[in-house]
Order: sequence, then structure tokens, then C-alpha cells
Amino acid sequence: MVATLRVVLDPNPADAALAEASRDLARALVIAAPSGCEVDAIVPAGTAEMDVAGLADVRRTAFARRELATALQLGAPTGIGGGMIHSPSLFAPLVRHDRVHDNDQTVVTVWDLRAWEAPDELPRGVATWQKAMLKRALKHADAVVVPTHAHASRLGEIAPKLGERIRVIAGAAPIGFAVPTDEVGRRRGLDLPEGFVLVAAGPMPTDDLATGLSAVAASSLDLPVVVIDVEDGHEPAVADLASAAGIPEHRLHVRGALDAPDRGAAFGAAVALVAPSRRTAFPWRIVEALALGVPVFAADTAVNREVVLDGGALGSSSEELGAALSEGLSSAESAGRLGVLAADRGRAFSWREAADRVWQLHAEL
Repeated sequence: MVATLRVVLDPNPADAALAEASRDLARALVIAAPSGCEVDAIVPAGTAEMDVAGLADVRRTAFARRELATALQLGAPTGIGGGMIHSPSLFAPLVRHDRVHDNDQTVVTVWDLRAWEAPDELPRGVATWQKAMLKRALKHADAVVVPTHAHASRLGEIAPKLGERIRVIAGAAPIGFAVPTDEVGRRRGLDLPEGFVLVAAGPMPTDDLATGLSAVAASSLDLPVVVIDVEDGHEPAVADLASAAGIPEHRLHVRGALDAPDRGAAFGAAVALVAPSRRTAFPWRIVEALALGVPVFAADTAVNREVVLDGGALGSSSEELGAALSEGLSSAESAGRLGVLAADRGRAFSWREAADRVWQLHAEL
């Protein structure tokens, strides 16, 4: 008898990082499937090809994504319940089921706690939906996966009734993530300079971009500054923060969300990544920098301490981060040492390992 793991893939256009991670986890689950097991995908009606090779089946629901999200929030029938279900997000049929007698399982994932820690930074409907889905998870999820122990501790405070159902399985850089062979052409297409400090943050309070930019300004580095992951319309706010930090306009380059090859090209010319965000969210760009051996300078938070470990430098203020930047990049030898430490730490994150742990989790359930 074949055991089927049904993975819910959410093609959320508003969260490219989550959609990308979901696809990579599904790919790894197919590769890591134990003997006698297979992987199906569940996607909303109208979803384009998800580019996941090796799936036994792709089941499209009767609802398009927007309608399906509403049905899931209300606990309405969707036709996708039953069996062994794993969702890389909260996008899942969280309804009453019988794990003991029918072997039905539902596992969901929470990567970012901004809906609870800083809901005003999200569109109202997004925060409301996430909170409603966590309430449903409290009642019906067999396990809730988070990417770090810091997440587990914080989620335990938000939803103490989850108890031992909270499990920790980290994410990783995209499968095959690398500096592309056409990196120079890609950077030209993005109008990016060579040799810059890369900052991954937006102007929202929990991004703490002001601290990151002030750290660069306080350092001894007189280099261009590239800020990525800035939502459309927020560029003026980023420019204002840079000006207030003392970074002149000619040194600042602001870009939005980049696809994986373009991010790889950006990392290929970055001398360092500065990651100032202080919220409880999995730091995708930090993990990508570590994977490529780019020196990391990040805010001193519980999440970053756990993820970065000894693979980079942490600071609790702009002064500390600025001093760390000055010292870490003071010579080619020092920067090279930090790059080696970053690459060593980066090898700790793997979608294959995550997939193995997902299969183990469902076997335990």
C-alpha cells in the first residue's frame, strides 16, 4: 500500500519568498520520499504549473485562490480534506479529522509572526486571515512547524495551547542557489554597481532599516549601498531614511523583490549583507548570504543568534553593527575569514534535511 503525502502549495503572489520555499520543500519531499511513499500537490483552481518534478498527482480545487482562502478561514467544505496533509504555510484545510482511526493528519507552518507582533505593518485582511487560521490550527492541526526554536518559544507565548504540537524545521536557500554565470549582465540589467553593501529590509518599523543604514554610515566603508526587498511605493521612504543616516543619494540603490538568479547576481557583487530586521521571521536573505559565503552583519535577536550562530557578526545597535562592519571588512584577509565562516554555517541549512524531518514528523504522528 502506498502512503501519500499531500502538500498544499499556495501560489501567493504577495509572498514570493513563501511560494518559492513551498516549491523547494515539495521538490525535496519528492526526492526524500521513503520507499512506498509518494507526494501529491494540492493547488487552487487556475494555478499555473508549479514546476515540481516527480509528483504523483496534482489536484486542483474547485476554488480559485481568493475563494479558497476564504473557505479555509471559515472552515467550509473545500473537498481537499483527509489523508496526510502538509502545508508549508497556514493555507490548509484545518477542520475536524480523525488521526487515530482514519490516519488523517494536518500539519501547517508559520514562518513569520508579524501578524501578531506588528499587525499594522500588514494589510488588514492578511493579518486577520493569519490570526484566524492560527485559531483553527489550535483546534485542528496535529502539528505546527516553525523554522527556529526562537519562533517556537514566541509562538508558545502567543498560542500556549499548542504545547508540544510545535515542531522546529528550518528552511534553506533555494535549491541550486548560486551566483549565476551571467551575473555581470544581470547586474547591468538591474543597474547595480560592483562592490557594495547589500541591505535586506524595507521601511517598516520592525525592518529597522534606519539602524542598518546608520550602521553602514558609521562604518569606515565608503561603498555603494544596495537595498533590496523594498515594496513598490516605499522607495521614497527608504531614500529619506538613508539621507537621515548620512548616506548620500549617489551611493544609494533601491530595488524591489528580485528572483533567485537576480538575487544570486546581487550577492555576487556584495562585500557584505546587513540584516537589521528585529521581528520574529525566518531570515531568508541571511540564509542565502551564508549559502554563498557572503559576510553577514545582523541585528542581535534570538532568531538571528540561532540562524547565524558563529557564521557572522551581530550587533544590538547601529554603533555595534558599524564597528563590526569596519573591523570585519578592514582587510581582504578578515573579509575572507568571515566569508569562510558564513559558508560553513550555510551548509547547515538544506531543503533535503527539512524534507527528511517532515517525513519523520508525519511518521511519528
